[in-house]
Amino acid sequence: QVQLVESGGGLVQPGGSLRLSCAASGFTFSIYAMSWYRQAPGKERELVAVHSAGGITNYADSVKGRFTISRDNAKNMVYLQMNSLKPEDTAVYYCKSGYGFKEYWGQGTQVTVSS
Repeated sequence: QVQLVESGGGLVQPGGSLRLSCAASGFTFSIYAMSWYRQAPGKERELVAVHSAGGITNYADSVKGRFTISRDNAKNMVYLQMNSLKPEDTAVYYCKSGYGFKEYWGQGTQVTVSS
């Protein structure tokens, strides 16, 4: 069955870095666009970054220059490198795969940025 399992979240001080990972299985990973979303308490889920199957990346304005999405098709993995973290980056981060009308979500990993 399809699985997306995020890891790498945790507590980090402002200005610090974290690397999130998402392990995918159960579908043809290489043809799916892979994305990271986040949801802060009391807010709607928002798109953070997307990596198309063809290699195009896009980022939310709030994370441009600080976050980098990458993928390893050989390992069925997608990553989110987060640098210069701010308290407003605190949220549950979700991995999502999409291809046409098909989409799958992971269970999320908590990222807390606080001193």
